[in-house]
Amino acid sequence: MIVLGIETSCDETSVALVEDNTVIANLVYSQIQIHKKFGGVVPEIAAREHLKKLPILFSELINQTNINIEKIDGIAVTKGPGLIGALLVGVSFAKGLALRYKKPLVGINHIIGHVYANYIAYPELKPPYIVLMVSGGHTLILKVEENNSVTILGRSVDDAVGEAFDKIARLLGLGYPGGPEIDKISKNGNPNAFNFPKPKMYDPDYNFSFSGLKTAVLYEIKRLIKNGYNENNLPIADLAASAQEVMIDVLLHKVTKAARDNNLKNIVLAGGVAANSRLREKIRALSEEFNFYIPPLEYCSDNAAMIARAGLERIKSGENDGLNFEPVPNFFEMMST
Repeated sequence: MIVLGIETSCDETSVALVEDNTVIANLVYSQIQIHKKFGGVVPEIAAREHLKKLPILFSELINQTNINIEKIDGIAVTKGPGLIGALLVGVSFAKGLALRYKKPLVGINHIIGHVYANYIAYPELKPPYIVLMVSGGHTLILKVEENNSVTILGRSVDDAVGEAFDKIARLLGLGYPGGPEIDKISKNGNPNAFNFPKPKMYDPDYNFSFSGLKTAVLYEIKRLIKNGYNENNLPIADLAASAQEVMIDVLLHKVTKAARDNNLKNIVLAGGVAANSRLREKIRALSEEFNFYIPPLEYCSDNAAMIARAGLERIKSGENDGLNFEPVPNFFEMMST
């Protein structure tokens, strides 16, 4: 079964063709360079870029793969959550193709798409398992049951971890997006140089809070400057490494607690922050107790291959959302559908 995937939830435009667990092609156009000067994604600009690039990427996909679009089995498109203007571009394009070629169309939950990125690398993966979803927009702990039903066990009550990376990177004078910048510079820093707080780490629930960490970094910078440092000689690598260590320690403590409490050994990582090298390194120390599933780097950030792979399951089951569904930008509304 071959499924076309379309992803336009934020600032990556992507199209892909997936056959069962094999990615035939996955094309991604990133808008990072466009939004970098603003220090974050500008929704209107993102939507315009999707509108401009999506038809071009689709034509390139067909030319590269030489696949007759009439021969595919269905189309999967990100329905939400995400930026409403960006989502509308992808959903409208997918509806046009479904109408033109008379193909079944399914709207995919972007969060679930990230989970299914793991099925591309690990076809043997089967529920039940715990998911640690870590991205710029979401930090979640999910439980996926044997019937594929999903329960939210924990979430960030303020900033998502990727958002915290961005804000801390801005405080340190690093570039956008903050996650890769902090990951890179932290390799030269001491993760124990600063004793930053670990918010909610030992609370009985599975929720997260990262906004206070950003404030702690800000106060530490002010303290250093008061004690003789200036903005040009701050120990940036140590500050970055120490903040990163706190975030990773909290993430791993919470997700392993959730796995233990639910008597599960399998933990699935999903989302852009799953690409963090320190997170991957610290997971190795837990590999005797848990089985970690981590998507390949190219499937951590937003991409259409994961959307196609998630859609393949629904299309294989005979599902078809038709042409009447609308994008759902809100996370909680999307998770309830």
